Amino acid sequence: MHQLLTSFLLVFGSLFPIVNPPGSAFMFLAHTRAASHGQRAELAVRVAVYAFLIVNGSLYVGSSVLSLFGVSIPALRVGGGLVIAVAGWRLLNAKAGLADPDVVLDGTPEALRTAAFYPLTMPLTTGPGTIAVTIALGTSQPFAGHAPSTALLGALLAALAISALIYLCFRFADRMEGLLGRTLTDALMRLFALLLLCIGIEIIWGGVAEMIHGL
Repeated sequence: MHQLLTSFLLVFGSLFPIVNPPGSAFMFLAHTRAASHGQRAELAVRVAVYAFLIVNGSLYVGSSVLSLFGVSIPALRVGGGLVIAVAGWRLLNAKAGLADPDVVLDGTPEALRTAAFYPLTMPLTTGPGTIAVTIALGTSQPFAGHAPSTALLGALLAALAISALIYLCFRFADRMEGLLGRTLTDALMRLFALLLLCIGIEIIWGGVAEMIHGL
């Protein structure tokens, strides 16, 4: 039980500040203002599922995939940080009340699947920063090598908890706006967009520092 709790807290505590479901919900709403309430609910389900798959895939096989293509974790941090910083900059400078032009919703299942994965899951929710952190966790104890089943279960429960929070926050993002008001919601969205920009720069800085240290 101790190992289960330790594993859960390690993964959940590492991912929650980066994923930030409440903050991401405002950016999700900014990207999906043109969508109906039903479409937004379906997108919330898909983003939560994609996020769950990305976290677990990165945790268990992410390092092997990077090794296969010869990509180092510092390089992933730099590239991922650039993507996150650009996304934050675009949201920070977006006109108030407008949906992002990258999100095209015509009501078809294929359009919903496409929008749910990019850009709503990647890079806004569980993007390169999340992947880099999760891969780093996967290469450390208690997950490295043949990890005990309790550690794996704890990580699985943490990923499930993060995904559930993503769903709840995204599913009721429009109601949060109704409680807070459009002006305050837009102000919070821009605040979290600024934080997203700063997170991207911090990830880039960490990757560059690792590269310099490795020279």
